[in-house]
Amino acid sequence: MLACREALTTCPQQEGQVGSNRDKPESNSLSSMVSTLVPTLISFAIFVTLFFIFRSRFRRLYAPRTYVDSVGEQRKTPPQAPGFFGWISSFRHLPDTYILDHQSIDGFLFVRFFKVLVIITFLGCLITWPVLFPVNATGGAGNKQLDLLSMSNVAQDRPNRYYAHALMSVVFLGFVMIILARESFYTINIRQAYRRSPWGASRLSSKTILFTNVPKNLSETALFEMFPGVKHAWVASNCKELTELVEDRDKTALKLEEGEIQLSRDANNNRIKAEKGKKNAFQSGEGVDKYVNPKDRPTHRLKFLIGKKVDTITYGREHLAELIPKVEAEQDKLWKGQGDLLGAVFLTFHTQKQAQDAWQLMQHRKTKPNSKMSARQLGVLPQEVVWSNLRVGTAEHWARWILASAFIAVMIVFWAVPVAFVGLVSQINYLTAQFTWLGWINKIPTVILGVVTGLLPVIMLAILMALVPIFCRIVAKLAGYPTLSQIELQTQSWYFAFQVIQVFLITTFAGAVTTVIQQILADPSVALTLLSENLPKASNVYISYFLLFGLSSAAGTLLNIGGFVGVVLLGRILPGKTPRKIFEKLVNFAAPMWGSEFPKWTNLGVIALSYSCIAPLVLGFATVGFALIYVAFRYNFMYCYENNIDTQGAAYARAIRQLFVGVYISELCLIGLFAIATGNNTMAAGPLAIEALLLALTIIFHLTLRQALKHHEARLAYIDPVPATTQVEDGLVNDKSTTTSSGNHPAPGAPRPSKIPAFLQKIINPERNSVTNLSASLDQFYQRPQDPLPEDIQKRAYFNPVITSPTPVLWTVRDSMGISEREILDCKKAVPSLVITDEQAYFNEKGKVEWKGQDEGKARDAPVWEERIVY
Repeated sequence: MLACREALTTCPQQEGQVGSNRDKPESNSLSSMVSTLVPTLISFAIFVTLFFIFRSRFRRLYAPRTYVDSVGEQRKTPPQAPGFFGWISSFRHLPDTYILDHQSIDGFLFVRFFKVLVIITFLGCLITWPVLFPVNATGGAGNKQLDLLSMSNVAQDRPNRYYAHALMSVVFLGFVMIILARESFYTINIRQAYRRSPWGASRLSSKTILFTNVPKNLSETALFEMFPGVKHAWVASNCKELTELVEDRDKTALKLEEGEIQLSRDANNNRIKAEKGKKNAFQSGEGVDKYVNPKDRPTHRLKFLIGKKVDTITYGREHLAELIPKVEAEQDKLWKGQGDLLGAVFLTFHTQKQAQDAWQLMQHRKTKPNSKMSARQLGVLPQEVVWSNLRVGTAEHWARWILASAFIAVMIVFWAVPVAFVGLVSQINYLTAQFTWLGWINKIPTVILGVVTGLLPVIMLAILMALVPIFCRIVAKLAGYPTLSQIELQTQSWYFAFQVIQVFLITTFAGAVTTVIQQILADPSVALTLLSENLPKASNVYISYFLLFGLSSAAGTLLNIGGFVGVVLLGRILPGKTPRKIFEKLVNFAAPMWGSEFPKWTNLGVIALSYSCIAPLVLGFATVGFALIYVAFRYNFMYCYENNIDTQGAAYARAIRQLFVGVYISELCLIGLFAIATGNNTMAAGPLAIEALLLALTIIFHLTLRQALKHHEARLAYIDPVPATTQVEDGLVNDKSTTTSSGNHPAPGAPRPSKIPAFLQKIINPERNSVTNLSASLDQFYQRPQDPLPEDIQKRAYFNPVITSPTPVLWTVRDSMGISEREILDCKKAVPSLVITDEQAYFNEKGKVEWKGQDEGKARDAPVWEERIVY
């Protein structure tokens, strides 16, 4: 290969011929970076400035958690020092654990994820830069700009320099694996501490297990005998018919509400016009209907476009009078357990310890009290249950999962076409050097060309990837997962695979191929050599990627552009037409979806690790990018976000495991590059051997770690950190015995003590991160049990919501003409059970709907307020 390359350089050079330094395409990596940095930095400065200005003016948008009454819990209000920028002092001094203590464990661990990435990438800079920058810069391959600092600048005839890359990968990736192992143990410990706290252990959900594949002939008495300590059992019923009735009832009720408000609004507008003396104002007679034009009464079609046109108010009253008794009769039947069973049951135990024992019992085939039943989730929340999937048994679920995974795999393959095109755009300057018919591109100004090759591919990728998690989430639901948290976790796995393959690997490979495609076509024998030289250059697009995400995403997350447009701009131009919509804007906070949030940041971590020893400059941009994103998300989780889907830290644990992909890709890329170099010079065999050994040790370490984590988590399921003298109501009690879980089935014995050597234990699982110490460090809120839920709420907790769903309260708008008062009386006459009111809602002097509590954040006073139940 080396002889072939020397022969090429000694041949008479023609235009564009391989080996011609004169015709070698110039790198535009620096101009591309600058072209991305300048507009991104400007937008970052503008967005952050706007955030500081808007933050105090639009508290509902930028600090909604300070609306105490809207969330109903004083503990959720972040403290704030007085003054315009008083929140900055509070934000700086509040620890990250404040998120854990006042928001959720998922939010706390999500923010911690960026801290881990910052530590890893910054450590990588300290380790690799002092060694690899000089080695690469003096490598002799003649690269320019940013390519000078990558491995591509090491000439093939200087293989001894590869020892530096191999040894740095051993040191840095070794530290990374220790950090990931340490974080994995910490995650298990903090999750257990959170669950086992008096507050966590006393929650109804923490003592509840969802079972599927339950034989329909299995009685509740048999279920109680099967597991000791069962307090209540909810057998799921087929609610398909009731669901359709409830949906029809709610849709009709809300349509009636809108119709009543529209009637009052039109009359109020006519009154305002008449008082101003406008000729087009309707006026007729006296009394309540003076300004009500019969021709303008609200109407709608029963079916889209082709349905019968009906009077909204008249039809709504008549239809509700017919629907509500049907709904109530069907609800009463299912409440009494007279419906068709689905083969799913929720079992709630007296204590969390008894629930954990039952869960462990179902994990062992030899001790399972019923071979058909499947324990699907421990600690299931009622609001997360996907009721339509409860009928899906284990066998059907796995069959669906296989088909769903196959669909995702096919989608990944076909998505390669548009993603590969993005890679081609990022390397367009190399294409113009290889294909003369693209020469017109070189006439484009350098600044514009830098934007096209740097900024445009990143934006195109972002748009392209936005649709993927939506598909993944839909497919995961179709796969039969019974809870939203499990759907999110599966979405996280699929979307991460998609991100790594499409955003990283295919883009990188396509970018590397485009730089040498003509040389390969001319002489396929030099393909590997040319790819090894140009693969590191593909890292330049990810420098722009980190710039865009670090600056634009961080600033955009703070400014919340979508929320600003929707709540502030459109909210003023197009204010809510009903008090219900105004109310919902106030109380509905933004909530991240873990299945789509974690993968895109995990993929960036994988990219940084993969290029850590090939193009270490990436680590510097990654450090800055992750640090900025950390600050943005830290603020939002303290002041803005809520947590609608609770994985109890499982999403974070999965993200930490997925970072190992970056370690493997880094090692495999280096092995490939060293192997190609070995074909030219046997001196590269040394670095190749070192890297191969590192890969083998990584595999052994990874497998050992997985077993150790599994063993550690199992140990914590049996060993209770609460002292024996401590009594916790409805929580865990100190019970290390292996008492039987039923009369016929002994509980599995407690696992043996940890086999991790003491010196290694101190590194990856230090005492300060033990469950006991982490439990003691939790906020005082967690140190007391949850107040018992009212009996009526406990009884309905795990019924399908349609069984207990009441008819919506209708909230109309009070007017000065008495129309709303008259309409309320008419509605109650037509539907006596219907609750309708016009309290707190009124028309202002401009005829716009206003709610008395919208500027005060007093959501509790609203007629449609529903107390948030923490199960």
